[in-house]
Amino acid sequence: MTIGDLIRLLSDGEFHSGEQLGEQLGVSRAAVWKQLRKLEALGIAMEAVKGQGYRLAEPLELLDGGRIVAGLSREARSYLSRLFVEETLPSSNAFLRERFEQGAGHAEVCLVEQQTAGRGRRGRVWNTPWGQSLMLSLGWRVESGVASLEGLSLAVGVALAQVLERHGVEPRLKWPNDVLLELPEGGLGKLAGILVEVSGDAAGPCEVVIGMGINVGLPPAFREGLDQPAAAVHDQAPGLSRNDLAVELIEALMPLVAHFEAQGFAAWQEAWNIRHAFAGYDVDILRGERREPAVAEGVDATGNLLVRMEGRLERLAGGEISLRVRP
Repeated sequence: MTIGDLIRLLSDGEFHSGEQLGEQLGVSRAAVWKQLRKLEALGIAMEAVKGQGYRLAEPLELLDGGRIVAGLSREARSYLSRLFVEETLPSSNAFLRERFEQGAGHAEVCLVEQQTAGRGRRGRVWNTPWGQSLMLSLGWRVESGVASLEGLSLAVGVALAQVLERHGVEPRLKWPNDVLLELPEGGLGKLAGILVEVSGDAAGPCEVVIGMGINVGLPPAFREGLDQPAAAVHDQAPGLSRNDLAVELIEALMPLVAHFEAQGFAAWQEAWNIRHAFAGYDVDILRGERREPAVAEGVDATGNLLVRMEGRLERLAGGEISLRVRP
C-alpha cells in the first residue's frame, strides 16, 4: 500500500472506515492508521467523523499516466519514448540522469508527485506540497554539443507561459529561468522554476535533462512557510487539472526540444522579450559576493540578458549570475 493508493480511495468524497480501507487495500487497520498519519504529516487535510470514518477535506487529483498519454496528439506521442509517473523521488532530474547512465533517457519524461531532494538553480532547495505541484523532467540527446543549447531554459519558459495563457493565466518571465505571476496583494510571486542540466561532450554529443517545477495549488499554511513570495496556477485558473496541464506541457515541449538544436533560441527571442517581467527596471547583478547596479533590457538571440551598466551595454550569460530587482 502506498500513499497514492490510500488517496485514491479517500478522494471520492465519501467517508471510509479504517476497517473498510484495510479490506480494500489488503492491509491491517494498524497499517491504514500509519498511512493516515503520514497524510497528516504531509499537510494533506483530512476529515474524521466518529462512526463514519475518514475522507479528504478537499479533493486531490493524482497524476494518471494513461490519461496523459491518451491526451497527447499523434505527433507528440511519436517523439515520446516513455513516460514515468512516480509517487516520490529524490529528484526527477536525477532519475533521468540515471536513465541516461543506463543507456536510456532520450525522449523520456518523468512526472513525480513529490520530490524529497528537489533543487533549483545554484543548488537551491525546491519545496512542494504532496500532489499539488507539477514536477516534470524531460531527457533529450543532442549531437551538436552544449553551444547548440544556449537559451533553452528561456524557450522552455516561453512554452510554459503559452500553455498557461490559454487558460487565462498571465505569467511573466524572469531571466534566466523563473516564471512569475502577479499576486492578489500586489507584486510578483514565483510560479515555476526551470533547471536545465547538460552532461557529455561540450563540442559533440551530449545529454540534456530539462526540469520544471510548477506550483499548481499552494495551501495557505504551506505558502506562509516559504522564504519568498510564491504564486500558484490555481490563483488564476482554479479549475485547471494537473493531468490536463501535463498533457499540454508535454505537447509543447516535445517539438521544442526536437527542433531546438536546429532552430536555436532566436525562434523564441521575441516571445520571451514580450513576457519579460523587468524590462527597463533598475536591478542588481549578483556575481558571487559582488553586487552591481544596472538597468535590465531584453535578451539577445542566444538568451543572454542585455543590461546597461554605467552607460555601457553588457551581455550577461547564465551560470553563476543572478538578478535582483531593486525596490
